[in-house]
Amino acid sequence: MDYAELLKKARDEMPSVVSERERFEIPKVKGHLEGNKTVISNLKKIATAFQRPSDTIYRYLLKELAAPGIMDRGRIIFKAKIAASKINEKIKKFATEYVFCAECGKADTSLEKEGPATFLKCQACGAKYHVKSR
Repeated sequence: MDYAELLKKARDEMPSVVSERERFEIPKVKGHLEGNKTVISNLKKIATAFQRPSDTIYRYLLKELAAPGIMDRGRIIFKAKIAASKINEKIKKFATEYVFCAECGKADTSLEKEGPATFLKCQACGAKYHVKSR
């Protein structure tokens, strides 16, 4: 086989995820203040976009924002006033640490637990590396 044939074969066998040119956008939080509480109403949408459980994102935000809160019917209710910009910053940090592949930058990843360790595995490029457990 010559180079052109090998290249065509590689493109044909490549997963469709890799060849898609769609740009992934991190969803912005939607919420409002209720007295001294901050309510985030689109947690499920964010979790679906990241392909991660809502509970994982909820626990991450509680820890990162150092604020008490509860999860109620797909919403997060923080028992403190928190600026949306600060929450969006933490959502972006979550995506960088637990969603985007460090090798190729794609969001087509999954978290896999192997014993006590958690690994981020990229379905686009095949990279696999250790991430902090949450």
